[in-house]
Amino acid sequence: MTIRCAWCGVDPLYVAYHDAEWGVAVHDDRALFEMLCLEGAQAGLSWITILRKRANYRRAFRDFDPHAVARLRERDIERLLRDPGIVRNRLKVESVVRNARAVLAIQEEHGTLDHYLWRYVEHRPRQNAWPSMRDVPARTEVSDRMSRDLRKLGFNFVGSTICYAFMQAVGMVNDHTVDCFRHAELAAAK
Repeated sequence: MTIRCAWCGVDPLYVAYHDAEWGVAVHDDRALFEMLCLEGAQAGLSWITILRKRANYRRAFRDFDPHAVARLRERDIERLLRDPGIVRNRLKVESVVRNARAVLAIQEEHGTLDHYLWRYVEHRPRQNAWPSMRDVPARTEVSDRMSRDLRKLGFNFVGSTICYAFMQAVGMVNDHTVDCFRHAELAAAK
C-alpha cells in the first residue's frame, strides 16, 4: 500500500495533486503566479474546493498570464463576480488583478518572479523531515518575511500562512511527511 501525507485523503483529484504536483519545484512565472493566486483564493476554504475550480480559474483569469490579467478592468471584475466557476469574493477577485500588476513590477525589477521568490530559500528547495502532519508549521520566519515583502509590493491575500502554503505547493520546501513516498522522491530530485 502506498503511504501518502495524511492531508490528501482518498479523493482522486486530491491524490493526483499530491502525487504529481504538491512539493515539486516550480520555476515558471505563470505557474508561480497561478499558485499564489489560488492559495489566496483558498483562504477560509478547503484546498479541494479550489482544486475543483482550478480549470475555471484558468479560464476566468486568462491562464494566469500576468500581462492579460493586469489589463482587466472594473467591468471584467463585475463579470467575474457573476462566474459560478470561481469563488465570487470581490476582494479575492480584485487581488488577482492587483497581484498581476505586482508580478509585472517584480519582473521589471528582478527579471523573473521565479528569481525573486526562490531567493527566499537560496534558490534550492528546503528539505524538511516532519514525522507527522501535526509537526508541519503553518508559517515560518521565511514565510513571514515573504509576506511582508509581497505586501509592500502591493500584493493582497499573501499572509504568512498563505505564503507558507504557497512555498509547500511550489516545492520551495519539501513538507511531505517522512513516511510519505513523495518525501524521498523529492529529496532525491533536489
